[in-house]
Amino acid sequence: MSAFVTVREYARLTTAAVAPGNLDCAQITESAFEWLCELSAGFNRNGAPLLQVEGRCSLKCDSYVGVLETPCGTRLEILPKHHEQDDCVLKSRRLLRKLIQHALHLKPREASVTSLELFDAPLSEWVMGQFLAELDLLVKRGVRFDYQRIEEEQRFLRGQLNVVAQMRQPPGRQHHFQIRHDVFLPDRAENRLLKLALEQVAKATQDAANWRLANELRAMLAELPASRQVSQDFRAWSRDRLMAHYQAVKPWCELILNQQMPIAVAGDWRGMSLLFPMEKLFECYVEAWLRKQLPSTARLTSQASREHLCGHDHGKMFRLKPDLLIDTAEQRWILDTKWKRVDSGEPEKNYNLNQGDFYQLFAYGHKYRVGAGIPTLVLIYPFWSGLQKALPVFDYGEGMKLWVLPFDLDNERLLNADCAGIPLRQTASSPTRMELTA
Repeated sequence: MSAFVTVREYARLTTAAVAPGNLDCAQITESAFEWLCELSAGFNRNGAPLLQVEGRCSLKCDSYVGVLETPCGTRLEILPKHHEQDDCVLKSRRLLRKLIQHALHLKPREASVTSLELFDAPLSEWVMGQFLAELDLLVKRGVRFDYQRIEEEQRFLRGQLNVVAQMRQPPGRQHHFQIRHDVFLPDRAENRLLKLALEQVAKATQDAANWRLANELRAMLAELPASRQVSQDFRAWSRDRLMAHYQAVKPWCELILNQQMPIAVAGDWRGMSLLFPMEKLFECYVEAWLRKQLPSTARLTSQASREHLCGHDHGKMFRLKPDLLIDTAEQRWILDTKWKRVDSGEPEKNYNLNQGDFYQLFAYGHKYRVGAGIPTLVLIYPFWSGLQKALPVFDYGEGMKLWVLPFDLDNERLLNADCAGIPLRQTASSPTRMELTA
């Protein structure tokens, strides 16, 4: 019998009895515990720690969020550890969906936005529901057919005679014709991928509405074959004008078939495993927000990689890749996002800041200079009760300064951006320096 477990980042998983409703500690079955231990060992070998084994009876989650399904049927939902109170599960689910949409550039239909707020099911059911809604709309608009070239032997002429093959007919079979002809069929790469994703959703969903719609669509698409070469079919996905109505469902199809995952579960068993590193989700969300808020005179570059830390033997070593660069005609800003809680109330503990991050930004500031200008350095952390405004400026000397700014995910704004001089458009959600110091 399947079980559903919901926890937050850095929660502990154990086989011992635990009080229900605790998002920081949960009980799982022994079979699920053993499978997670094996999965964690595989991730550690690849340099991406997923879980920390504590003794023989406890696992500690890392900063990955999403859904893991074990072979024994346990579904583990890991939510962001962001909200401190007030309906944490529902808020965290909505936050995670919002971050994933921006990270993977998913665009749910406008008609479904209201229902999204009411759809408080786990992440996997939400993803399957969005895929089914887009596929239902596509089927109503019409599945695209394509001509398939058929080469076969028949007793009659149809289409075009394959002259070379006909001349090679052995004696006694010259009354058979080698022919070529085209058949108008729905068997094309896009439809095969959608059929495979639909089959997986129909087997995995536990939501009654999703199950009903999935089986209705399976009946409508019964003649379609499922994809057997997923990567090859995705490369063959057409982007021409006649396939424009397929573009909305493609990201959801990629998500279900594990082709667009920042972290994918390797091995024979995959289930509905959707894992995302929170650090990357936060970075992608801040980047998407800045692209909307920066004026046209500013240029935003993500993951710039043209500079190296040092030269060596006529080459270069240790590539430097800041998360974001903002350039205007007069100034450059270097920004790095960090998914970590910084506490402005603990200056004696260096606000829980990481010294390595400051070394990193110091190297960025020296290597990404523009002429004689000195860039402004910015570290962006999530807003919470312990970080509600910018920390006092950090001075590297020689005119180089670093700002630590909070980003409010719930209200979608970067606080105190004007302190660092970041040229954002003035909106109702962007407080000015005067409002913040009043």
